[in-house]
Amino acid sequence: MEEDENDAVSELHGTVKWFDPVKGFGFILSETAGADILLHANVLRNFGQSTVADGAEITVKVQKTQRGVQAVEVVSITPPEGSGFLLAGESSSFSAADIAACPLEPVRVKWFDKGKGFGFANVFGRNEDVFIHIEVLRMSGFADLAAGEAVCLRIIDGKRGRMAAQVLAWDAAVRAQK
Repeated sequence: MEEDENDAVSELHGTVKWFDPVKGFGFILSETAGADILLHANVLRNFGQSTVADGAEITVKVQKTQRGVQAVEVVSITPPEGSGFLLAGESSSFSAADIAACPLEPVRVKWFDKGKGFGFANVFGRNEDVFIHIEVLRMSGFADLAAGEAVCLRIIDGKRGRMAAQVLAWDAAVRAQK
């Protein structure tokens, strides 16, 4: 069997055009690909995330198929642009450095309602809820969270209790700790 150009895998950088976890796929825009790149939910799950935010920068390994260019592996995801931002109910904004200084804490999502724009998680071994705002989720490169999903959070103490300042995929957090 001869090697076909469709077997070649290359690495491309682009921007998430949109991703729909219900449909199980989305598309990446890349100037070098010439066409949209299909991003399947399984490829994203292999990276350790179930969703990705529209506008997130993404580096993927791609392969040309009969149906077009498809991502076969996610290399990295960078959340959409944004410097410091005001967390819900807080009077001061937090810089990226402030957030990065917070330790990573492993959590299980209790529930998250994209329509309401928020949800809650519990840190392993602790009883209190941690508030997760949809804007924090989006700034972290996610579009949604599922009940029972394990992720890592950087948490700040706000006026009304503990709240997520950053969300990281479980696998990405493990890689960041090495």
